[in-house]
Amino acid sequence: MHDIKAIDGTRRQEVTRAGLWGWMLFDWAAQPFFTVITTFIFGPYFVSRLTNDADYGQAMWGYTLTVSGVVIAILSPILGSVADATGARKPWIAFFAVIKIAALSALWFAAPGSPLVVPFLCIVLATIAAEFSIVFNDSMLPKLVDEPEIGRISNLAWGIGYLGGMIVLIAVVALLAASPETGKTVIGLSPLFGLDPVAGEDARITGPISALWYLVFILPMFLFTPDAKRVSISARTAVRAGFRELGHALAELRQRDGMLRFLIARMIYQDGVNGLLALGGTFAAGMFGWRTVELGVYGIILNVVAIGGCLYASRLDRKLGSKTIVVFSLACLVTATLGIVSTGPGYTLFGLLPLSTADSGGLFGTAAEKAYIVFGLLVGIAFGPVQASSRSYLARSVSPDEAGRYFGLYALSGRATSFLAPASVATITLATGSARIGMMALVAFLGLGLLLILRTPYPASKRA
Repeated sequence: MHDIKAIDGTRRQEVTRAGLWGWMLFDWAAQPFFTVITTFIFGPYFVSRLTNDADYGQAMWGYTLTVSGVVIAILSPILGSVADATGARKPWIAFFAVIKIAALSALWFAAPGSPLVVPFLCIVLATIAAEFSIVFNDSMLPKLVDEPEIGRISNLAWGIGYLGGMIVLIAVVALLAASPETGKTVIGLSPLFGLDPVAGEDARITGPISALWYLVFILPMFLFTPDAKRVSISARTAVRAGFRELGHALAELRQRDGMLRFLIARMIYQDGVNGLLALGGTFAAGMFGWRTVELGVYGIILNVVAIGGCLYASRLDRKLGSKTIVVFSLACLVTATLGIVSTGPGYTLFGLLPLSTADSGGLFGTAAEKAYIVFGLLVGIAFGPVQASSRSYLARSVSPDEAGRYFGLYALSGRATSFLAPASVATITLATGSARIGMMALVAFLGLGLLLILRTPYPASKRA
């Protein structure tokens, strides 16, 4: 078995292929939470079936993401700096894994008509734990592979993550989620475990399934991936050191113009990406009345495209650079979001293109639904590479010894104003009574982020 060498400060360490695959499998383990919980199954269930008012449900879902975003924005850079001070990342990942697994398991109790407080708290806790775990996992990357390979490995890991999310999504749609009318799944089977779609059990089961999947597939990372040596200091000392390291990083940004520009640009466009992923499925559920089966199939289509996008981007990233991939992906997302919000029953492109309202039967029977899926394919192509290549953009711009605090700032840039996108969508939706107008806010975030990243040097460590 060949070893892959990486830089660890001034010392080279050997990383086995099992260790590298263990790191990449973290994305495989983590992605079902984002795929089946926040985007395609539980989120739309929260919006359209836990409440009787889809617009109110979308607003409340947006505020759920807002609360978690504020907490993540405040704490992630501090925790990243604490990780640099203490060395080891795995103990932090294990701590947050316990929180995430418990919160996801509790989603089973979110039955239709039950108080929203239970799923609200569970989603907040699971989202916080998931994002903090990503901070620590991402900050390991510069020590695992040499700089030329960072973009390829980052995109490959992201693609593997989407494959994992898609497998769980397929299992839900084919084996667990039945049509309330027929009592059968999309492949004509009775749902496993006798799940009742009327009681929302097809959506609620995604919480425990995602928890179990995460528990099983983060184990290779713990078993095989090398971690930095743990520094034996007290928690109080570690927090103080973390604040000190964070202060140093913030002070350094005054001299690192390119890094500051990158973090600001990423802060803005990632808000749009997060909002699109979290609210795109709920928007379709409210507009077309899609339920678990339709949303699941839609998610499978997008994930198939996303896997291909990540695999192709993994090659292009090395040839063209991470910035080119990010710019192209953002252009696709702006176009896709405009297409999505311009589509409704009987029309697309804001009514410039009328569509037949006839329903041909089966899944996505109207022309508007098919148009929505076409625009969704653009989202599938771009939303993996924009995040994977952003990760490699930063990894190429920092040294391994400063990776923890800068990936903490990176998480901050992805969450510092993350409450603004869902809060903007939620507030505009409530004010106008239109989810479509509310979703237009995402175009502004993506478009402004695109303009800013065009003016950012690559790598971001260069002077602007």
